[in-house]
Amino acid sequence: MRQSAGSRDLGDLDRLDDQTLADAYAYPEALTRPFVRVNFVSSLDGAVSVDGRSGGLGSAADRRVFGLLRRLAEVILVGAGTVRAEDYRGARRATIGRDGPPPIAVVSGSANLDPHSRLLTDTGVPPIVLTSTEAPAQRRRRLRAAGADVVELPTLTPHTILGELGRRGLHRVLCEGGPSLHGELVAVDAVDELCLTLSPLLVAGPAARIATGVAAPDPRTMTLAGILRADDVLLLRYTRLR
Repeated sequence: MRQSAGSRDLGDLDRLDDQTLADAYAYPEALTRPFVRVNFVSSLDGAVSVDGRSGGLGSAADRRVFGLLRRLAEVILVGAGTVRAEDYRGARRATIGRDGPPPIAVVSGSANLDPHSRLLTDTGVPPIVLTSTEAPAQRRRRLRAAGADVVELPTLTPHTILGELGRRGLHRVLCEGGPSLHGELVAVDAVDELCLTLSPLLVAGPAARIATGVAAPDPRTMTLAGILRADDVLLLRYTRLR
């Protein structure tokens, strides 16, 4: 595989200890704004899920890096559809350099989340629900009563979402999808890094790609910054060209 200038081929994942892996995926230092890292797993033919869930594409290698990326993040950003489809719960392990795990920040314009779901009942940190001022008041009240930190934004765009996270000092952002939220971030050129695991499967069918929605007016060029291998699985890390 031809590598771009400055990319790092780290070889076999199994040969790396946890500290070496954490160093390879470390966020830039002294961040003054949210740095958006997106993490996805995809089949070889571009499917983002099997039977509607990403778990069918996963592997032990993907789960190891997934867990590390969560421990490096200060907040995990995710769309409500993915929360419902994947039955999200709170992160379990503390962020490196902090006392507690990162909160899950859920984007939901309608506040249509189950207050009895694992997102709220199986977590050590209250989730942040980023919603609209137009969301039904009853839904907002029920989520607050269940322990969610409900934030009503005048508009629910990447700029207002990241602005709210930045206001809270949450600069190490890990976005776990779904494709619609990722597409919105791409459309406004807000993605700083993409971690993409290629699962050695051919899926076909109606599964979405990793980013959907309005096309970016100017496609963003990314550079290959890291390569890991685990048997037939490739774990790639791309960063934006400044």
